[in-house]
Amino acid sequence: MKTKTIISILTAAAIALSVTACSTEQGTSQTKEETEKTTTAGETAGTDVSESNGTAAKILVMPKLVGIPWFNASDVGAMRAGEEIGIEVVYAGPTQPDAAEQVKMIEDYLNQGIDAICIAANDPTALKPVLNTARDMGILVMDWDTPADIEDVDYSVQSVDPTEYGRALWDYMVKAMGTEEGQYAILTGGLEASGLNMWIDAGREYAAEKYPNLELVTEPIATNEQQQEAYSRTLDLIKTYPDLKAIVAVSTPAPIGAAQAVQEKGLQDKIAVVGGVLPNDANQYLKDGSLDYGVVEANPELLGYATAKIAAMALNGEKVENGTFIEGVGNITVYENGKTVILGPPLIIDADNVDEYDF
Repeated sequence: MKTKTIISILTAAAIALSVTACSTEQGTSQTKEETEKTTTAGETAGTDVSESNGTAAKILVMPKLVGIPWFNASDVGAMRAGEEIGIEVVYAGPTQPDAAEQVKMIEDYLNQGIDAICIAANDPTALKPVLNTARDMGILVMDWDTPADIEDVDYSVQSVDPTEYGRALWDYMVKAMGTEEGQYAILTGGLEASGLNMWIDAGREYAAEKYPNLELVTEPIATNEQQQEAYSRTLDLIKTYPDLKAIVAVSTPAPIGAAQAVQEKGLQDKIAVVGGVLPNDANQYLKDGSLDYGVVEANPELLGYATAKIAAMALNGEKVENGTFIEGVGNITVYENGKTVILGPPLIIDADNVDEYDF
């Protein structure tokens, strides 16, 4: 895949399509319509991504933010895939879950030249213009971990089915409570994070039918992907709602922060905590009862690995469809829309099995 250089984002699509001519390996030019056809659902001209015109393909994998354990682990997986395939993987993201910063960084990489963008979207609406600019340039655009608008991507790589995951969170919260009634609260990473909202919406809808006697004390509380903020918010909840029986926490720092607060107050037998965690981070809290269950999407290193692998397959013109076997990942599920990729079911971690996992 050749590198495209643009003078400015506003003229990027016109330059990439009319000046550089989007040539094939035989040197023939493509019209805009032909370019869009070849990049729909990630189908490209089929060049070998490990070497095109003497240059390896360049894939940008961008997390919601860098510096937290989940995305540190996915960084390792994405880079490992790049080394195995022989492509250049750039793993870069903002230091806070900031969509505006993601947009700016993507614009910078478009100027530098990129063949594929894989984005964990902090805000699908804010990212829409820059992702569409990239696609107009013939660049493969994917999301992973946290979806963008499905119309703006060629593939969406997710660890688990969001409905299945949301239901599992509420089922295990109720199991930890030991009752199907009582007050509970929701901690989330960010209010605009579409993936987290999908889980929460699925869980709340499910609970309304299956657990009608649960009482949500307030709307989901954002913790900005910060463990310390989850800790302080949980202390506030404990003080404000003395009859609180459970907290369901999405985003990996949130359950740990909540468990720290429960542990500090000695409320392990009164307040149940469940959520998405990394087993290594959750180990001590599971064992002392301040965290009851970890409902884990997948090994985040595997998610990063699968994302880079699927991007490379798409750049190479390989079909990614239901049942496709990916070395190191296994058989994947692809929805009927041809875009949404699911790696597997959620993993349930508790005090009895947490030592079996090392991530």
